[in-house]
Amino acid sequence: MELKDAVAVVTGANRGLGRHLAAQLTQRGAKVYAAARRPETVDLPGVTPLRLDVTDDESIRAAARIASDATLLVNNAGISTATPLIAGRLDAVRLEMETNFFGPLAVTRAFTPVIEGNGGGAVLNVLSVLSWLHPAGLGSYAAAKAAAWALTSAAREELAPRGIAVSALHVAYMDTDMAASVPADKKVDPAQVAAQALDGIAAGLPEILADDTTRYVKQSLSGAPSTV
Repeated sequence: MELKDAVAVVTGANRGLGRHLAAQLTQRGAKVYAAARRPETVDLPGVTPLRLDVTDDESIRAAARIASDATLLVNNAGISTATPLIAGRLDAVRLEMETNFFGPLAVTRAFTPVIEGNGGGAVLNVLSVLSWLHPAGLGSYAAAKAAAWALTSAAREELAPRGIAVSALHVAYMDTDMAASVPADKKVDPAQVAAQALDGIAAGLPEILADDTTRYVKQSLSGAPSTV
């Protein structure tokens, strides 16, 4: 997909990876709707702040009406509550699934006719190495991201005839607020991840693996669970 003159909607664009994606899309010549639950927190020059709460259906529908010229959707918004599936609070598990799975699904459903009506385009879902690696302490996040991986694969097949390519970005721990409490030795620069993601969209890649940890885990999937 040609990013120059594309019209992008980036969810969770007020901080972290989403902010880098929105900024770099602008630098590449795209028009950018920088979506956030509180659009007043978007401080990037050259973007259009857009109110969008991925857990609020009316907010999603309103955003799709405003960004009616969109050709690219980046489903980046997400949360992590560090909740285990068995011992953790069920409402926290539900919140992660609502935000990290049902949110991208609802936003994609709302923007599919928009993107198709504008001649086609692309969707990028920001996933995680934890789509495949499922540590107990992050069980709810991993389960939601695994579900989002399935969503991405199924949507790719469903939307291809409508002229919409669907890509997945998988990345391990980035140097962002979400991973601040994770004692990972190597945290990836989110600016570099954003650049890889946009290069992948431009090249039409169905899957973008942003770091060595993610590539290693993906290669290990055919082994026994204890080796992943």
